[in-house]
Parts: sequence; structure tokens; C-alpha cells
Amino acid sequence: MGRFHTRLAAASLLAASIACAYAADQNAIGFGPDPELPPPQKKSLLPTVNIAPAASRPDGTKPTAPAGFDVTAFATGLDHPRWLATLPDGDVLVAESNAPAQHDENAGVKGWVMKKVMKRAGAGVPSPDRIMLLRDADGDGIAETKTVFIDKLHSPFGMALVGDELYVADTDAIMRFKYHAGDTNITEPGEKFIDLPAGPINHHWTKNLIASPDGKHLYVTVGSNSNVAENGIDAERGRAAIMEVDIASGQSRLFATGLRNPNGMSWQPQSGALWTVVNERDELGNDLVPDYMTSVKDGAFYGWPYSYYGQNVDNRVKPQRADLVQSAIPPDYALGSHTASLGLTFYDAKAFPQRYWNGAFIGQHGSWNRKPHSGYKVIFVPFADGTPSGPPEDILTGFLSPDGHAYGRPVGVVVDHSGGLLVADDVGNAVWRVAPAKQ
Repeated sequence: MGRFHTRLAAASLLAASIACAYAADQNAIGFGPDPELPPPQKKSLLPTVNIAPAASRPDGTKPTAPAGFDVTAFATGLDHPRWLATLPDGDVLVAESNAPAQHDENAGVKGWVMKKVMKRAGAGVPSPDRIMLLRDADGDGIAETKTVFIDKLHSPFGMALVGDELYVADTDAIMRFKYHAGDTNITEPGEKFIDLPAGPINHHWTKNLIASPDGKHLYVTVGSNSNVAENGIDAERGRAAIMEVDIASGQSRLFATGLRNPNGMSWQPQSGALWTVVNERDELGNDLVPDYMTSVKDGAFYGWPYSYYGQNVDNRVKPQRADLVQSAIPPDYALGSHTASLGLTFYDAKAFPQRYWNGAFIGQHGSWNRKPHSGYKVIFVPFADGTPSGPPEDILTGFLSPDGHAYGRPVGVVVDHSGGLLVADDVGNAVWRVAPAKQ
């Protein structure tokens, strides 16, 4: 009982500190281990639309980091860079990608409207369908070399190197390529490793992947085919989940389910647990439902579509499944409603001050359906003993203009070989680097 009360007291203090730190910030409602959830709003005929239209960043400006840090453009002139991966020799891979041409077909008037919304927000460009390699040969934090590493993919996203094989998650399959250290491009054709759920709707098209530390398994995120199963539960077969794939056999199983749209995944250095960030459902109000990050438990069900943030029933879903709702577990840490939290990486280097060690960096792509805007930044959540230990902190801002235009939208985040933080900006067409200021 003593340990339980100690943990309960610690959780209460953490929640209180978050509430105090963010009480004056309307954008920060819905953060922390035990967020306050307002009642759902009644569904309106049309969802809230509050786009931050894409705009060119003014010359000579860049995003802003806290005092004591420098921000540099690691690479510019990219084409919708979405996701990042580092290679053992320090090279950085960037997936230049967007939704496939055949995307959300037969989605009706609402789907047509959504495509128009996304286009205005900077997400309407054709998918480049390639991976670029960035090389910083002299270690100055700026990539001198930028080459097409793999071309002719199909809306690629996640990447993972296991031995001398590079796995790339296209929207409909995992592809496997032979990798040779030092190469600036791969010319040999890849092979299909396994198929992934896709189809004519393919609502959440991004598929991320991460390898297990022992190199025996891949973990793959597959988002839902809808907001709350309005396309029917049969359309969600194998989706809203994280898959586990045995590399030796290619056999797969559902590792965790009820995750509406999981994206970033990372291994927490202290606990060794797999964590993910998840985009939750829309059209329940400005401050509902918070996106979140959570440790991923084998066999766990996280509620979607029947309930949110544990066992809060979503009455829009018919028929309900009381048995599944009863088994739904709440996530570990809320990241704010409609922030579109996508990127996740734990800081496993030593270049940042010690309080950042083992903590989580989260790339928040930004809302299109909230007033006022939320997200559009990279935040940091400190960890201690494998669990969140404090309120979120801004680590990279300056993606929104004073009049509400988007100079950029952060997506993937990764730690480079020098201990700097790299951030993919798909609207700014850049990769930014955050590192301690040089003395």
C-alpha cells in the first residue's frame, strides 16, 4: 500500500503542476496523465474548420527554440518531407510523401470538403513518393549532400534498418531493400515483404514502423479508416492498431488495438517499453478528445471507436460493444486536443542538458478543426524511471504567423548522431536542427 500511495501522490502532484503551468493557456487544455475531459458537444451538420493556410516563411527567419539552444536549417528545398530515420554512419533518410492519389474514395461530400481543407493547409501536393538521403560530412549541422536514395515508392512513411536490410512502409505494403553503408542511392529493386491494410478508402494512409531492439520484429502502425467507424466496422478490419511482424517468417499479428491513428513510435530508454503517439477522434468539441502518447501493452485495447480516453463511451458509435469498453485502458499522457501529434522520439543522447535525457520529443502537426489553433510546434515531456514526470515544454515554435498562417508544420522527429534534434517540416519543405548553443 505504501508504494501505491506514493505513486498516487506523485501522479496528483504531476497533474497539479500541469494544471498550474497551463491554467492560463486555453490551447493547453487536455495535457498530462489525468486530463480534465469536458462533456461532448452535440454534433453539428458541418465540423469546425479553422485552417492555418500555408504561407512562405519570411526570408531570414526560422523557428524558435528556448534560450540556450540554436536552430539551424539542416536541409531546405525538400518536397513535402514527412518522416525521418538515421543510419549508423550518421546519414539521415527523409521520406518525401503525401496521400496516395487513390485516397478516401467514395467518401462523399464530406470527403471532398476535407480534401479542399487539406490542400489549403499545405497537404494537397502530389506525393513525391521517394526517400532522400541527407549527409552532413563535416559535422557542422548542415547537410551538404542531398540525393534521391529510393524512388518510385507509394506514399512511403516509416523506415527501419535491420542489419543490411532497409524496410520501408509504403501505404499498402512494407518493402525491403538491400542496404550498403556509404551508398547515396539504392539502385537494386526492392521486394515486397508483406501487404498492409489499404484499399479504396485508406483514410489514414500513413504507415510507420520500428524494429525491436533485438532485430527480430517490426512494429507497424495502421490508422483507422474513418473518424468513428462511420464506414462500418468491417472497413476497420486490421486497422486502428499496431501490428507485430516476425521478420524471419513474415507472419504478423495485432499487438495492440483500439488506437485511432497511431503514428510515431519509440523505445523508452529506461523501461525498454514501446511508446506511441495517437491522433484521437474529431467532432466532439474544441477540447475533446485529447491526442495522447502511451506505452503500448501487448494485447491491450485502447477504446476506439467505442470509447475514448479509457471507458468514456462515444454514443455516436452504433452498435456499441460494452464488453470492449469495459476492457479499454486509458492512455498514459494527454497531448492536447486536435494537436495532430505525429512525431515521437525519446532522447537517448547526452548533448542536451541532463534534464532532457530519456524524455520524449513530440512533433505536433497542428489543428485544422479547432478555435484557436493548437499544435504547430515540437514539445518535450520529461521522464523519470520510464514514466512522464512533468508538464510539457515548448522546444520548437514559430510555425504560425501572427495572423494565423502556417509557415511550417512539424511531423517526424529524430535524434541525430551528434545528439541534435531533427524535425521534418512538410509545409516549410525543410528539416530543422535544434542543438545546444555553442559557447
